[in-house]
Amino acid sequence: MTIKVAINGYGTIGKRVADAVDAQDDMEIIGVTKTRPAFGCDLAVRKGYPLYCTFDDEERIAAFAKAGYTCHGGLSDLLAVADVVVDCSPGKVGAANKEVYVAAGVKYIFQGGEKHAMAEMSYTSSANHAENLNAQGTRVVSCNTTGLSRTLVPLYEHCGSLKVECTMIRRAADPGDSAKGPINAIKPVLKVPSHHGPDVMTVKPEIDINSMAVAVPTTLMHCHSIVATLPDGHGLTTQGVLDLWSSHPRIIIMSGAQTGITTTAEVMEYARDIGRKWGDLHEIFVWEDGVKLDGNTLYYFQAIHQESDVIPENVDAIRALMGTEEDWRASVEKTDAAISAYNGL
Repeated sequence: MTIKVAINGYGTIGKRVADAVDAQDDMEIIGVTKTRPAFGCDLAVRKGYPLYCTFDDEERIAAFAKAGYTCHGGLSDLLAVADVVVDCSPGKVGAANKEVYVAAGVKYIFQGGEKHAMAEMSYTSSANHAENLNAQGTRVVSCNTTGLSRTLVPLYEHCGSLKVECTMIRRAADPGDSAKGPINAIKPVLKVPSHHGPDVMTVKPEIDINSMAVAVPTTLMHCHSIVATLPDGHGLTTQGVLDLWSSHPRIIIMSGAQTGITTTAEVMEYARDIGRKWGDLHEIFVWEDGVKLDGNTLYYFQAIHQESDVIPENVDAIRALMGTEEDWRASVEKTDAAISAYNGL
């Protein structure tokens, strides 16, 4: 079975999801949408992805032809030939889009900019792949929530309980976004908890987590400062924690002292050096020398590439909704190997 995938919104996330899907041998991209003729249309054409308009309005559709692009129709035309649509539209428009998807009878995946209640399901591969099997729709949680899940879920599964306090040191904007700040300030999120902790509990409600967040003037990555309280009798050491994470996919552990990679800028340079497309880092980066287990208290830092850690999760979520792979580890292995081969790595 080849899963027919539509991408609604061919921007920062959409273009990455499209390529990740295109890499898979059990999926195909049947179309991507743009709201209007723009540079992203050129990229889609070069990739060979059929181009559709986000709207069904004939005047908007005609604007693509006037700009020299072949437009295959509006969103309804795309959904008519799709098995599943990955919604990569700007946040807060999901509710209206969901009505369209439900009416078209296609499965749907939203991104972390939407609320859990809107999709009624949330997803990360390691936390709740099985719960999403054959669901009508889900939401791949945000980049920060995905990153937290990658390291906290293995700890919870080993220990049986977990209490977490974390601070999200957030990038101000994506590299291509010139309309956001702060430029010369540190901006605390004046809501406690920030949405990140409660969002983790949408995929693993057993984890007791509280979160705070600040935005800082960088566009490269997010950085998490995490304090986790493990239960008595956890049986772990600092090295044991590192070994536990090493046995799970999509986590990179490196020593800052040994590698010289001590900042998020150097983490991103590492991603470029190893030949990742767009310099992406799908994995969560953990500094080995920033991890310490003191009794029952675990301290660590991790870095999150906001543009890319959710990309492979979308591919795994497609398999979950379509019921084509029940084992989350098998899906992750297939997804990651295909993306690496696609990028010639």
